[in-house]
Amino acid sequence: MADTATTASAAAASAANTATDTPPFQLGKPRFQQRRLREAVQLLEDYKHGTLHPGVTNEQLWSAQKIKQAILHPDTNEKIFMPFRMSGYIPFGTPIVVGLLLPNQTLASTVFWQWLNQSHNACVNYANRNATKPSPASKFIQGYLGAVISAVSIAVGLNVLVQKANKFTPATRLLVQRFVPFPAVASANICNVVLMRYGELEEGIDVLDVDGNLVGSSRIAARHALLETALTRVVLPMPILVLPPIVMSMLEKTALLQARPRLLLPVQSLVCLAAFGLALPLAISLFPQMSEPCLMAPSLTDEKNVFSSRAVFFLSEDGSLLLKSSLA
Repeated sequence: MADTATTASAAAASAANTATDTPPFQLGKPRFQQRRLREAVQLLEDYKHGTLHPGVTNEQLWSAQKIKQAILHPDTNEKIFMPFRMSGYIPFGTPIVVGLLLPNQTLASTVFWQWLNQSHNACVNYANRNATKPSPASKFIQGYLGAVISAVSIAVGLNVLVQKANKFTPATRLLVQRFVPFPAVASANICNVVLMRYGELEEGIDVLDVDGNLVGSSRIAARHALLETALTRVVLPMPILVLPPIVMSMLEKTALLQARPRLLLPVQSLVCLAAFGLALPLAISLFPQMSEPCLMAPSLTDEKNVFSSRAVFFLSEDGSLLLKSSLA
């Protein structure tokens, strides 16, 4: 066991350097995936069972935790397909955002980019879903179709209204059209989350104590988690789909881009990438992973510290699920 801990600690030290020097999405590259993930998981298991080598540092443990969280699903411990990991959301999502914000889009291009965006979002939502309870594939399909239909309908409808707005000058019409993707994407994101996870409102989500033991289920905790997820899905596209049109409307007036229109697409891609990199951490950190609502759970009757995937509670003897403290 000591040899295993030594090997794992050395690998974690190397992984710590890698995590410090490279963007998070590179942790999922094939050359890192097998060996580093295996060694990181082993290091965390050694820590859990109290068999760590004396030379292992907190920095190495945190680095191992980052590697595990970037690749493995927290409920199933299965590897998430690289394009659908949260650590890969920016590199795989930025080209779609650029497509959504292209000026002078036709009906076909609007439909295509909205469909592609919602397809990617649906896969990300499914890959990172709460998997404490099994869900049938029909719910995933229902949420996907609902999101695609709502996104395409809102985007096409708003574009038609803008085109028919006679009071708009051509420049104003073009500027307004650039903001159409945001309400379409935000509405579709809410629709997607609700349709895919509404079953949790009926069945509840698992509530665990601080040691990871199942205490029971809570529908109120599920409602709280669903609300926070929906709000996050609205906040995430806001800077991504609102800031780039504003920035590009100013940059397009510069002498450089007017003289070299071929640079418009590369510049817009860089602006979208920067906005995406800013928005994702803000949206994810909008709510703590362990939140602190005051809730009631009559079906849970023992006094314990319990938490769900997005909530920390204090459970009293009469079943009241009360605020205690964050584990974040």
